[in-house]
Amino acid sequence: MLENHDAPPRFRRRLAAGIAILVAGAAFLAVRQSSTRPPETPPTAATATTVKLARRDLNTSKTMTGTIGYGTPRALAGHREATVTWLPEAGAQIRRGRQLYRADDRPVPLFYGEMPLYRTLTGEGLVGRDVRIIAENLTALGYPIGPQPSPGERVRPPSQTASAAAAVRPPRVTVRSDEGVLTARMIKAIKKWQEDLGLPVTGAVAVGDVEILSGAVRVDSVFVQPGASANGPLMSVTPTRKVITVAAELAESASIERGAKVTVTLPDDKSTPGRVLSVGRALSTPEGSVGSEAPSLSVTVIVNNPAAISKIDSADVQVGFAGEIRTDVLAAPVEALIALSEGGYAVQTPTGLVAVTTGMFAQGWVEIAGPALAEDTEVAVAE
Repeated sequence: MLENHDAPPRFRRRLAAGIAILVAGAAFLAVRQSSTRPPETPPTAATATTVKLARRDLNTSKTMTGTIGYGTPRALAGHREATVTWLPEAGAQIRRGRQLYRADDRPVPLFYGEMPLYRTLTGEGLVGRDVRIIAENLTALGYPIGPQPSPGERVRPPSQTASAAAAVRPPRVTVRSDEGVLTARMIKAIKKWQEDLGLPVTGAVAVGDVEILSGAVRVDSVFVQPGASANGPLMSVTPTRKVITVAAELAESASIERGAKVTVTLPDDKSTPGRVLSVGRALSTPEGSVGSEAPSLSVTVIVNNPAAISKIDSADVQVGFAGEIRTDVLAAPVEALIALSEGGYAVQTPTGLVAVTTGMFAQGWVEIAGPALAEDTEVAVAE
């Protein structure tokens, strides 16, 4: 029986009592003696080989397959009690001010913003974030709205009563930094915009008069045909910028962060730099999977130079994610580690069991350090 003079007493006790360790040691000796005499019994499942420890570079970088496209489509619903009379074709790109669809043969244009309309914007003095969205879009489309009240300024909102005789002047409200105010000049701009689009010139903007999204969109597919109700899902859209979508298993995505730099290898083997735009939060299973594939998170990557993929409609690419790098470290195959019941790991050497401290794990190797361990030290590796 091998004795281990370098290991602590608890490791010697484990060596004497642990069946798994005895098996590994017996297999190790069998390999060492195989050149002088043949084995007396056929090999069993509990066999081992030996390898020499070596100094090598380890890194946790990883490369995964991604697909060029426009990202995950999202449904777009209309918000008007009307009949759809026109819809765009799949693949159409729609920008600010352009019609997304027509309802009762009137255009419903796209405005940019971070929240939908939830009320009719009418009445001089109305204050809100939704008012600011309309103000910013009118300005971007070339309709001057005049000066807006400054944050902290107090304005009087319009009366909410239907009868002018019964109207009671509401108290003034303070304008916040993210709010706009429906001024007389802005109402005039709304009327001019409505006139140019052939809409009823009311000076008010109701829910469903425009659709507000975060930016320009590309029509991915159309759900309905003309004649359908405009108050429901109409189409699916994506951003107009091409992106690369990577399905990363949960363990792989744990170290991927938004903004992280990546290297994308294109089908022609050219490389271009990029970065992580977003990491999804919803786990999904690939279509057609029967349980063998692990659920994954969708990682969206963009390239720094969009022209590099502008002519590619759909293709698989390799996305390299940078990781931690350790150079010239003493490493062993992960299979050489023996888990100890009291915690930690050890490796089996010709002189016995040696407790080790582990460092980085990468590509099937592990950085180790321990008493009397050096380059070319032979350790047992379970098969």
